[in-house]
Amino acid sequence: MNSSRAAFNVDAHLQWDVSDELFAKYRDLIHREAGIALTDGKKSLLVSRVAGRLRELGLTTFAQYYRLVEDPASTEERGRLLDRICTNETHFFRDPRQFLYLTDHVFPRLEADAERTGRKRVRAWSAACSSGEEPYSLAMAMLHRFPASSGWQVDVVATDLSNKVLAAAQAGLWPIDKADDIPLHYRKQFMLRGTGSQTGKMKVGPEIREVVSFMRMNLNGPAYSVSGIFDFIFCRNVLIYFDRESKAKVVERLMTHLAPDGCLFLGYAETTTTITDRLVSVGPNVYARVREASGAQAVAV
Repeated sequence: MNSSRAAFNVDAHLQWDVSDELFAKYRDLIHREAGIALTDGKKSLLVSRVAGRLRELGLTTFAQYYRLVEDPASTEERGRLLDRICTNETHFFRDPRQFLYLTDHVFPRLEADAERTGRKRVRAWSAACSSGEEPYSLAMAMLHRFPASSGWQVDVVATDLSNKVLAAAQAGLWPIDKADDIPLHYRKQFMLRGTGSQTGKMKVGPEIREVVSFMRMNLNGPAYSVSGIFDFIFCRNVLIYFDRESKAKVVERLMTHLAPDGCLFLGYAETTTTITDRLVSVGPNVYARVREASGAQAVAV
């Protein structure tokens, strides 16, 4: 009881230590590092998510912590700060409508392209992969439709700003109750149920693990570490944290890696209609490039 009261008092003290001026410094640093735009009303969010880190370090004020994270040499600690600010909530096959759009519209087009060109390769980019559920979901859907036994090559590139969630994604291990989010036919084909000391857990199988590669990348950074062109890109629930300028910059950069007839998948609260006229809505928060038809009206691919 005493320890709980002490912790509460410390947190209350820390909140008072975050003046508007200090919060503005944190806000500028976070925007500079990650493109995340914290509004004036997000001071309590900063305090609630970062206070625990101050306790871990034995610091008593947010001013002390700011002096630490602003140091150019504190790259790792700035990463920890951003880990706590970013929301990494996700689950397998999130927004089933978009996966239905993949299987009903995108995959048939890729099959038709392969029939015409003989090129049997499908590439996807999960541009904010969090703890891995999204890229592994994509891998399952893609491998089920485009098996290696039929000559297909499947690649899923997964990137995120957070080293913490990337480590969890690469481990590919979850509580077994996460299995309820995965369609049964995918679960039986690609996932492993833990036994013995791993009872109560679920792990990604080797087939999907082999086609997913992970790397740290900042969507708001000066350069993107991914290479090549992707048939479709998932960048969901990221743009909502950016200001208009950063959103426009990220979308333009994503498009440089999107195939001419590719699709960009965004989160349910996100849109490109106020950012660019080079993309048009074709499905549930799914956007395709605009193509000029015979020099006349723009149409969706």
